[in-house]
Amino acid sequence: MKRRDIFIAGAAAATGAATLGVLAKEQNKSPAPGRSDTLAAPNLSKNMRQFRMATSWPKDFPGLGIMPNRFAAALRDMSGGRLDVKVYAAGELVGALECFDAASSGAADMYHAAEYYWQGLSNGFSFFTAVPAGMTAAEIMGWIDFGGGQELWDELSAKFNIKAFQAGNTGHQTGGWYKKKMNSLEDFKGLKIRMPGLAGEVIRRLGGAAVKLSGGEIYQSLQSGAIDATEWVGPWNDLAFGFYREAPYYYAPGFHEPGASLSVGVNLGVWNGLPASDQAMIKYACKAANDSSLGEYTHENGRALVELKTRHGIEPQYFSNEILSAVFKTSDEVVRDLGQSDAMTRKIYDSYYKARESYRGWTEMSDGRYIAARGKALSD
Repeated sequence: MKRRDIFIAGAAAATGAATLGVLAKEQNKSPAPGRSDTLAAPNLSKNMRQFRMATSWPKDFPGLGIMPNRFAAALRDMSGGRLDVKVYAAGELVGALECFDAASSGAADMYHAAEYYWQGLSNGFSFFTAVPAGMTAAEIMGWIDFGGGQELWDELSAKFNIKAFQAGNTGHQTGGWYKKKMNSLEDFKGLKIRMPGLAGEVIRRLGGAAVKLSGGEIYQSLQSGAIDATEWVGPWNDLAFGFYREAPYYYAPGFHEPGASLSVGVNLGVWNGLPASDQAMIKYACKAANDSSLGEYTHENGRALVELKTRHGIEPQYFSNEILSAVFKTSDEVVRDLGQSDAMTRKIYDSYYKARESYRGWTEMSDGRYIAARGKALSD
């Protein structure tokens, strides 16, 4: 697969008192020079560091497009303005699916994107965004931060001259918008649905056709009949695109991305050339973007779902137990097959599924049982 065909999803204490003193002096110096939009190396004059970040998102798009801006703002605040990031939307510096290559080669210093876009380079990248029937947002954070995931991610990304971190999460993504009701597995036969990555293979094994489309192509494809259904993100982003006008059946739960993690990747040469204090600020700016995005999606999805129901007459539909059982079993088969593709991916797969099984009991005992009980009590 060619790279262009890959489918497109405090820290101040760490710097120490001495560094804070340096930052304070820097703030009293003359204003920083203006930003440069050229592809030159980061500007180090007057102790300023200016980084160019290529992203996969439309400019200021709700949620996804705000995450890199939030990262940049956190880094600027922690450094007293000394570390600055110029954020480029998809197509402004490089194309949406070219930002990994740009950061890897040094044409950009950083990217913000979804790691499963790089599956054509290594199947292992998918596990650092989402895999079908995989971990929830909280679970994937647990694995990456405490269960060995970050170390494996470092090992994989270093092969491509990248150092990457979690820097956003959409939380659970819904099952999608359909032009017809999905009553049984038979309804998947011949279904043309926009579905990314590994989940697309699940659809194919169920008899459907997974279509690869960028976000900007989805609505027109629904309108023209080129596709019968689509997944996107959740109520907030789905409402923005107006999918309800063309496909009125909104299904849950989503199996394909139970917690979709987004990332900041830094050119490894740039990363290794930074002092430990600057590395710490980048790391904690990523955490700020990651944690706040999950809260934002929770808030905005709740608001948007109310709007979809009350203003647009959308009543959520739920996949049957028959469908969910088949989808989850097929998903595990697809991911298991992927996990055997090479030695590095096998290491990641083994670690990921060990973590999923370890966390599953607690998630079901805690959040799962509580949410089910709350729903029953409040609906009685």
